[in-house]
Amino acid sequence: MTEPNPVRRRRGRGARERILAAATELFTAQGINATGMDQLSTVAGVSKRTLYVHFPSKDELVQAYLQSLEDDLLPAPASPDRPAPGPREQLLAIFDGQPPDPSAPLRGCPFLNVSVEMPDPGHPAHRLAAEHKREFARRLTAIARQAGIPDPETLGEQLALLFDGAAARATALNSTHTGPCARSIAETLIDAAFARGGPVASP
Repeated sequence: MTEPNPVRRRRGRGARERILAAATELFTAQGINATGMDQLSTVAGVSKRTLYVHFPSKDELVQAYLQSLEDDLLPAPASPDRPAPGPREQLLAIFDGQPPDPSAPLRGCPFLNVSVEMPDPGHPAHRLAAEHKREFARRLTAIARQAGIPDPETLGEQLALLFDGAAARATALNSTHTGPCARSIAETLIDAAFARGGPVASP
């Protein structure tokens, strides 16, 4: 199968950073399985030898790509240096994300995409995607627990499932309307959880 034409050659920045940037661009635009190492080296502006020095296999590059996304896609825990908004706002904020390029087809959640493209549950990338999804629900549960919600595990799992469903539907329909719809459902779930015994949510 012939690879898609290279997008462009990059210059400047370190080789590893350019490779990861090229991987993010290509994996997002056309998927992992459709992206070959030749195309990656061309778009990153590095030789195949340099590419394999930094990433001896494509699987290792995929794992590094996912790890580079994790912090940006997980709800940030509160810290003394970075006060968090109220619990309700934190929980709803996961539905407020916008695509980086509104003109491009929506690709949804990269971790869901990887788990589909690497269907073997034992594959390292699939395991990493699964752990990300578990951590995502844990972060939501922690926020709900800090807010005093009586059953934070249930709410965390409900919101994680709602988020993933909205992301998958957005990809299938290439529509940004699923996010606001999911947010309105999340508001109902969160307010009901607060009403069952949690403190009054901040406005």
